[in-house]
Amino acid sequence: MSVTSAVLDWLRANWPGAVAEAVAVATGLAYILLVLRRNRWGWVAGAISSTIYVLIAARAHLPMQSVLNGYYVVMSVYGWFSWTRNAQEQGGRIFRWPLRRHLLAVTLIVAVSALSARLLAGLAQDDWPLLDSITTWTSFLATWMVARSVLENWCYWIAADLIMVFVYLRQGHAPTAGLFASYTVMAGLGLRAWLRRYRQQQP
Repeated sequence: MSVTSAVLDWLRANWPGAVAEAVAVATGLAYILLVLRRNRWGWVAGAISSTIYVLIAARAHLPMQSVLNGYYVVMSVYGWFSWTRNAQEQGGRIFRWPLRRHLLAVTLIVAVSALSARLLAGLAQDDWPLLDSITTWTSFLATWMVARSVLENWCYWIAADLIMVFVYLRQGHAPTAGLFASYTVMAGLGLRAWLRRYRQQQP
Protein backbone atom coordinates (compact mmCIF):
# COMPACT_ATOMS: atom_id res chain seq x y z
CA MET A 1 0.00 0.00 0.00
CA SER A 2 1.35 3.44 -0.95
CA VAL A 3 1.71 6.26 1.53
CA THR A 4 -1.02 8.21 -0.28
CA SER A 5 -3.45 5.30 -0.04
CA ALA A 6 -2.67 4.84 3.64
CA VAL A 7 -3.32 8.53 4.33
CA LEU A 8 -6.60 8.47 2.39
CA ASP A 9 -7.75 5.34 4.21
CA TRP A 10 -6.94 6.96 7.54
CA LEU A 11 -8.86 10.10 6.58
CA ARG A 12 -11.93 8.11 5.53
CA ALA A 13 -11.87 6.13 8.76
CA ASN A 14 -11.50 9.22 10.96
CA TRP A 15 -13.51 11.86 9.12
CA PRO A 16 -14.43 14.56 10.25
CA GLY A 17 -12.29 14.31 13.37
CA ALA A 18 -9.14 14.01 11.27
CA VAL A 19 -9.84 17.25 9.45
CA ALA A 20 -10.59 19.09 12.70
CA GLU A 21 -7.38 17.79 14.23
CA ALA A 22 -5.40 18.81 11.14
CA VAL A 23 -6.79 22.35 11.39
CA ALA A 24 -5.96 22.44 15.09
CA VAL A 25 -2.41 21.31 14.36
CA ALA A 26 -1.92 23.87 11.58
CA THR A 27 -3.24 26.80 13.60
CA GLY A 28 -1.30 25.57 16.63
CA LEU A 29 1.92 25.70 14.62
CA ALA A 30 0.99 29.15 13.34
CA TYR A 31 0.47 30.27 16.94
CA ILE A 32 3.90 29.21 18.15
CA LEU A 33 5.69 30.61 15.09
CA LEU A 34 3.97 33.98 15.42
CA VAL A 35 4.48 34.18 19.19
CA LEU A 36 8.14 33.27 18.73
CA ARG A 37 8.41 36.36 16.52
CA ARG A 38 6.45 38.48 19.03
CA ASN A 39 3.56 38.87 16.57
CA ARG A 40 0.22 39.38 18.34
CA TRP A 41 -1.71 37.61 15.54
CA GLY A 42 -0.42 34.43 17.11
CA TRP A 43 -3.12 34.84 19.74
CA VAL A 44 -5.81 34.60 17.05
CA ALA A 45 -4.33 31.39 15.65
CA GLY A 46 -4.02 30.05 19.18
CA ALA A 47 -7.67 30.74 19.92
CA ILE A 48 -8.77 28.77 16.85
CA SER A 49 -6.51 25.84 17.68
CA SER A 50 -7.53 25.76 21.33
CA THR A 51 -11.24 25.84 20.56
CA ILE A 52 -10.87 22.66 18.51
CA TYR A 53 -8.68 21.02 21.14
CA VAL A 54 -11.34 21.49 23.79
CA LEU A 55 -13.31 18.77 21.96
CA ILE A 56 -10.31 16.62 21.00
CA ALA A 57 -9.06 16.44 24.59
CA ALA A 58 -12.53 15.62 25.89
CA ARG A 59 -12.85 12.72 23.45
CA ALA A 60 -9.38 11.49 24.45
CA HIS A 61 -10.53 11.30 28.09
CA LEU A 62 -8.23 14.12 29.17
CA PRO A 63 -10.63 16.48 30.99
CA MET A 64 -7.92 18.71 32.41
CA GLN A 65 -6.53 19.28 28.91
CA SER A 66 -10.04 20.17 27.73
CA VAL A 67 -10.37 22.73 30.52
CA LEU A 68 -6.87 24.00 29.76
CA ASN A 69 -7.72 24.67 26.13
CA GLY A 70 -10.81 26.56 27.19
CA TYR A 71 -8.50 28.69 29.32
CA TYR A 72 -6.24 29.19 26.29
CA VAL A 73 -9.15 30.70 24.37
CA VAL A 74 -9.76 33.21 27.15
CA MET A 75 -6.04 33.95 27.50
CA SER A 76 -5.80 34.55 23.76
CA VAL A 77 -8.04 37.58 24.21
CA TYR A 78 -5.99 38.76 27.19
CA GLY A 79 -2.71 38.11 25.38
CA TRP A 80 -3.80 40.15 22.36
CA PHE A 81 -4.55 43.23 24.49
CA SER A 82 -1.57 42.72 26.81
CA TRP A 83 0.89 42.57 23.92
CA THR A 84 -0.77 45.55 22.25
CA ARG A 85 -0.38 47.59 25.44
CA ASN A 86 3.19 46.39 25.94
CA ALA A 87 4.13 47.40 22.39
CA GLN A 88 2.56 50.84 22.81
CA GLU A 89 3.92 51.61 26.29
CA GLN A 90 7.19 49.66 26.57
CA GLY A 91 8.22 48.81 23.02
CA GLY A 92 7.58 45.07 23.37
CA ARG A 93 9.88 44.69 26.39
CA ILE A 94 10.67 41.17 27.72
CA PHE A 95 10.91 40.52 31.46
CA ARG A 96 12.57 37.89 33.69
CA TRP A 97 11.60 36.28 37.00
CA PRO A 98 14.02 35.77 39.90
CA LEU A 99 14.90 32.20 40.91
CA ARG A 100 12.82 32.31 44.10
CA ARG A 101 9.67 33.03 42.08
CA HIS A 102 10.32 29.99 39.90
CA LEU A 103 10.88 27.79 42.96
CA LEU A 104 7.56 28.96 44.36
CA ALA A 105 5.84 28.37 41.02
CA VAL A 106 7.17 24.80 40.69
CA THR A 107 6.23 24.00 44.29
CA LEU A 108 2.68 25.23 43.72
CA ILE A 109 2.37 23.30 40.44
CA VAL A 110 3.42 20.05 42.13
CA ALA A 111 1.09 20.57 45.09
CA VAL A 112 -1.96 21.54 43.05
CA SER A 113 -1.29 18.76 40.52
CA ALA A 114 -1.19 16.13 43.26
CA LEU A 115 -4.52 17.38 44.60
CA SER A 116 -6.27 17.60 41.23
CA ALA A 117 -4.91 14.18 40.21
CA ARG A 118 -6.54 12.61 43.27
CA LEU A 119 -9.82 14.32 42.46
CA LEU A 120 -9.70 13.27 38.81
CA ALA A 121 -8.90 9.67 39.72
CA GLY A 122 -12.03 9.51 41.85
CA LEU A 123 -14.49 11.74 40.02
CA ALA A 124 -13.67 11.74 36.31
CA GLN A 125 -12.66 9.43 33.51
CA ASP A 126 -9.03 10.42 33.11
CA ASP A 127 -6.50 7.92 31.78
CA TRP A 128 -3.50 9.92 33.00
CA PRO A 129 -4.63 11.96 36.03
CA LEU A 130 -1.21 12.98 37.36
CA LEU A 131 0.42 13.77 34.01
CA ASP A 132 -2.75 15.47 32.83
CA SER A 133 -2.73 17.63 35.96
CA ILE A 134 0.96 18.52 35.84
CA THR A 135 0.84 19.60 32.21
CA THR A 136 -2.39 21.50 32.74
CA TRP A 137 -1.19 23.59 35.68
CA THR A 138 2.22 24.11 34.09
CA SER A 139 0.54 25.30 30.91
CA PHE A 140 -1.82 27.58 32.85
CA LEU A 141 1.19 29.35 34.30
CA ALA A 142 3.22 29.33 31.08
CA THR A 143 0.37 30.87 29.07
CA TRP A 144 0.04 33.70 31.56
CA MET A 145 3.82 34.20 31.43
CA VAL A 146 3.69 34.46 27.62
CA ALA A 147 0.92 37.05 27.85
CA ARG A 148 3.04 39.00 30.37
CA SER A 149 6.17 38.67 28.18
CA VAL A 150 8.19 36.68 30.75
CA LEU A 151 11.24 35.08 29.15
CA GLU A 152 11.22 31.82 31.12
CA ASN A 153 7.78 30.80 29.85
CA TRP A 154 9.60 28.73 27.23
CA CYS A 155 11.24 26.54 29.89
CA TYR A 156 7.84 25.61 31.30
CA TRP A 157 6.52 24.90 27.81
CA ILE A 158 9.39 22.55 27.03
CA ALA A 159 8.65 20.49 30.14
CA ALA A 160 4.88 20.37 29.53
CA ASP A 161 5.19 19.62 25.81
CA LEU A 162 7.52 16.67 26.33
CA ILE A 163 5.00 15.09 28.69
CA MET A 164 2.14 15.67 26.24
CA VAL A 165 4.05 13.97 23.42
CA PHE A 166 4.02 10.80 25.52
CA VAL A 167 0.38 11.15 26.63
CA TYR A 168 -1.11 11.80 23.19
CA LEU A 169 0.92 9.00 21.62
CA ARG A 170 -0.46 6.59 24.19
CA GLN A 171 -3.99 7.89 23.51
CA GLY A 172 -3.66 7.25 19.77
CA HIS A 173 -3.44 10.85 18.59
CA ALA A 174 -0.22 10.74 16.58
CA PRO A 175 -0.79 14.07 14.72
CA THR A 176 -1.26 15.90 18.01
CA ALA A 177 1.75 14.13 19.53
CA GLY A 178 3.74 15.34 16.54
CA LEU A 179 2.45 18.85 17.13
CA PHE A 180 3.67 18.79 20.72
CA ALA A 181 7.03 17.43 19.58
CA SER A 182 7.35 20.37 17.22
CA TYR A 183 6.23 22.67 20.05
CA THR A 184 9.15 21.36 22.11
CA VAL A 185 11.65 22.20 19.38
CA MET A 186 10.11 25.61 18.73
CA ALA A 187 9.99 26.39 22.45
CA GLY A 188 13.75 25.92 22.46
CA LEU A 189 14.02 28.28 19.52
CA GLY A 190 11.67 30.69 21.24
CA LEU A 191 13.82 30.69 24.36
CA ARG A 192 16.89 31.49 22.28
CA ALA A 193 15.13 34.24 20.31
CA TRP A 194 13.60 35.90 23.37
CA LEU A 195 16.88 35.65 25.29
CA ARG A 196 18.67 37.40 22.44
CA ARG A 197 16.05 40.15 22.43
CA TYR A 198 16.19 40.44 26.22
CA ARG A 199 19.96 40.95 26.10
CA GLN A 200 19.59 43.56 23.37
CA GLN A 201 17.24 45.63 25.50
CA GLN A 202 19.70 45.75 28.41
CA PRO A 203 21.59 49.08 28.80
